[in-house]
Amino acid sequence: MHTFIYILVGIVVLIALLAMIAPKAYNVSRIIEINGTKELIFPHLQYLVKQRSWSPWMKKDKNMETKLIGIDGTVGAISHWKGNRDVGEGEQELTKIIDGERVEGKLRFLKPWKSQSDCYLTLLEDSTHKCKVTWGFSGSNTFPFSIVTLFIGMDKMVGKDFEEGLQNLKTIIEG
Repeated sequence: MHTFIYILVGIVVLIALLAMIAPKAYNVSRIIEINGTKELIFPHLQYLVKQRSWSPWMKKDKNMETKLIGIDGTVGAISHWKGNRDVGEGEQELTKIIDGERVEGKLRFLKPWKSQSDCYLTLLEDSTHKCKVTWGFSGSNTFPFSIVTLFIGMDKMVGKDFEEGLQNLKTIIEG
């Protein structure tokens, strides 16, 4: 019986220590350079329906249900999705738009677990009509998910998806 109590206390202490050292926040982003003007590229960032055309998650579930609430491309517009276990269920709401430069939003994941993140897309054009597009998101890690991120960080979980999505966008723009 004493051995069981020691093991149980050890597990509780280990979980408490892991929770203390686990990252409390995350910030993941990727950048790609695209040949094109901001006038050509920005609508693909601003409009939620256009984002679906380059989203890596749309490829993971061809039967994903999507619904647009509000006026697409304006603050307050919401894209809701419900898909298989690879994409889950959630919604993205546009919260700020700086024309030709930046789109910000809230990502609310409902399934397989509830969480909320801030997301953004930025666009920076140089004098040669090339644009750098940055796609990122950030948020807070809550217990017990924070412990998981000790072993598999958010960058590892979604970084490749961001790279794939940006490459899809580049392909659409450059042809």
